[in-house]
Amino acid sequence: MTRIAGVEVDTRHWIGGERVASPQTFADVSPIDGQVIAHVARGGAAEASAAVAAAADAFPGWAATGREERAALLHAIADGVDKRLEELAVVETTDNGALLRSHRRGVMPRVAHNFRFFADWLLELGREDFDTRGHRNHVSWDPAGPCALITPWNAPLMLATWKIAPALAAGNTVVLKPAEWSPLTASLLADIAHAAGLPPGVLNVVQGHGAEVGEPLIADPRVRRISFTGSVPTARRIAGLASANLTPLSLELGGKSPLVVFADADLDQAADLAVEQYDNAGQVCLAGTRLLVESAVAEEFTARFLERARALVQGDPRDEETDVGPSIHPRHVERVDGFVRRALAGGARALIGGGRPRTENGFYYPPTLLTDVEPGSEIVTEEVFGPVLTLQTFDDEEQALAMANDTKYGLAAVVVTGDPERADRVTRRLVAGTVWVNCFFVRDLRAPFGGSRQSGVGREGGDWSFDFYCDVKNTVSAPWVR
Repeated sequence: MTRIAGVEVDTRHWIGGERVASPQTFADVSPIDGQVIAHVARGGAAEASAAVAAAADAFPGWAATGREERAALLHAIADGVDKRLEELAVVETTDNGALLRSHRRGVMPRVAHNFRFFADWLLELGREDFDTRGHRNHVSWDPAGPCALITPWNAPLMLATWKIAPALAAGNTVVLKPAEWSPLTASLLADIAHAAGLPPGVLNVVQGHGAEVGEPLIADPRVRRISFTGSVPTARRIAGLASANLTPLSLELGGKSPLVVFADADLDQAADLAVEQYDNAGQVCLAGTRLLVESAVAEEFTARFLERARALVQGDPRDEETDVGPSIHPRHVERVDGFVRRALAGGARALIGGGRPRTENGFYYPPTLLTDVEPGSEIVTEEVFGPVLTLQTFDDEEQALAMANDTKYGLAAVVVTGDPERADRVTRRLVAGTVWVNCFFVRDLRAPFGGSRQSGVGREGGDWSFDFYCDVKNTVSAPWVR
């Protein structure tokens, strides 16, 4: 048990409706000041197996639960999130360093919305029967079984509930493995679900390192769905383990997304959208980190961008005036700084940032913009996942498209233009799972979400989530003769 700003958080696993300790623990460090805030139960193969066993035991009863009852329980969980919204916000900010005001106003309300949306979608789920030569076709969604959900550290609870809510709504049971750098709000969610009346074993939480608890969880043949958000190398490892049991996968992976600014764009809007890519200290997989700007307006755009970026306040994320908080972990700061140092050594120039600040506490990296970057170089091809943007110019639409699509990723793209016909032409040719035109980070759960190329496998949201978390069945019936 640990106390975060007056909030009690149980640091043991949640398995089969009970708290379970492990012989070992791992230290959870706050990125705000570098202090250890908790010692968390460190699971392994035994805990993974116990959690899957609990999920497997609970599955028949939960799968047989009617849609209305399942939906009501998900709504009850959402109500519990609302009641503890401030506690969840404070704990997650302390744990992962994201802005407290963002957690209060956007992230935690979205957590509750995730449960409510999929509860309501469940009740509407269904397609009309259709006829084939007098035979009736009826499509149904059967619960698949226990699901292993592995989630990242950059938006721990929101991203977890993007997976948990549809998996539970579909009638599956869940084993959640939160990221070891930000595990605490997953434990609070287990308490909230229990208080809402979710039956034991329907939601389980096991903590620990990927190689120790995640891999045996993924390899367990009782697991029938795996959903993972994280890096491409880890996804390859997961896919290899899942292949032995042919377990279906949903993978939401990295990105190196373009933000394309045409000369006909509103440059104030373009600069605002570009600076927004520093949100969450750049630790956003969807961020448009490659600024591609038409040459005719590059100088003016850069001036407006720099004016805004230099006004950003970096500091304690609990301060209402802070715009950019810390990076998650000292190892991650070293990784981000390594990218920047190698780029500078290769001839890039930093217009802002470009080096680690001298701070005694916390893991802060300054917002950075690099220009004079070489096409095909590491800094424009590999995901940095920090507050580091690059600026390149193009001369015409064809060159813009070629540069935007010149990546192994395909998660997202941002297009800023004043011409709706150009927007239509460009978006049709961009390789990306989500394209935003003159906006950013607008997400509707009715829409499909996922990546192309090495940015992922599959889509989630609306029916797409249920198609993944269910065994979709078609029943064909001959005409009845009476």
